[in-house]
Amino acid sequence: MNIGIAIRSIRRQLGITQYELAEKCNISQTSLSQIENGIKRPSNRTIKKVCEVLEIPESVIYILGMQETDVPVSRKSVYDMLFPSIKSMALQIVSSEHRQLVENYEIAV
Repeated sequence: MNIGIAIRSIRRQLGITQYELAEKCNISQTSLSQIENGIKRPSNRTIKKVCEVLEIPESVIYILGMQETDVPVSRKSVYDMLFPSIKSMALQIVSSEHRQLVENYEIAV
């Protein structure tokens, strides 16, 4: 599972800089960079905040972060058959239409 790659992929698809996302999530850009590069694993709280800011369900992060090595060999054929469609649906949730929502997001103080 590589949550960081999923976050980076979604962030880039929405055209948001690391700095913008980090600021809206109230974490440092360094922390976000470490998460995206797999150096640091995000806490559940950080994942929730990222999803809240990006206005996507948490399941999208987990779907896009899933790797073939996460699947037991006994389930590999089912994974190969279903995962491309599941990933495609998850990516449809993350569209450029969300960019305006993210830009307008205000962090409650």
